[in-house]
Amino acid sequence: MRVVIADDAVLLREGLVRLVEENGHTVVAAVGDGPSLVAAIKQHRPDVSIVDVRMPPSHTDEGLRAAVEARAAVQGTPILVLSQYVEVSYADDLLADRRGAVGYLLKDRVSLVAEFLDGLRRVAEGGTVLDPEVVGQLLVRRRRDDPLRSLTPREREVLGLMAEGMSNAAIARKMVVTDGAVEKHVRNIFTKLDLHQDEEQHRRVLAVLAYLQT
Repeated sequence: MRVVIADDAVLLREGLVRLVEENGHTVVAAVGDGPSLVAAIKQHRPDVSIVDVRMPPSHTDEGLRAAVEARAAVQGTPILVLSQYVEVSYADDLLADRRGAVGYLLKDRVSLVAEFLDGLRRVAEGGTVLDPEVVGQLLVRRRRDDPLRSLTPREREVLGLMAEGMSNAAIARKMVVTDGAVEKHVRNIFTKLDLHQDEEQHRRVLAVLAYLQT
């Protein structure tokens, strides 16, 4: 994969560069502010970008705003936000185009390098990978006209785990049920959300986005 990295902390940025390159990928740009991120994505059209939320000059939400701008300029460019903070409003904006290829992980909760690299790959392939804390804060904003009201509690649980980027097999292990039971729940979710006759991964992305944007 060709990767852009945006983080104003030099040591962390260089550490990410080394981590990505040692695992067989190519870092095409490593930058420390929002405008440079947008420029790098426009120039290099990377397979995925790793973006911190808080960057100069105000160190509030420049990274996320730059990511949203980059997604508008290079439609659907995959973005993995890696931050210490959950910034809900711009996370919603990243999800709003319903294209998928978005991740949001919290630095302090990434415990395994392999899991981080797997999340990076899944975002590059068009999936969604979200920390449970991010999911929880997004759901606080849920509107009353919840399109998921027809889902059973078990189906909502499955959909929540899908939002964290889990495969059917991983969900089955987490819930201590069979793979077949999870597959049945997933089929029911697709049916109730009116997601028919499409490629499986695309339907998963749309289901997760419906879950997060309500």
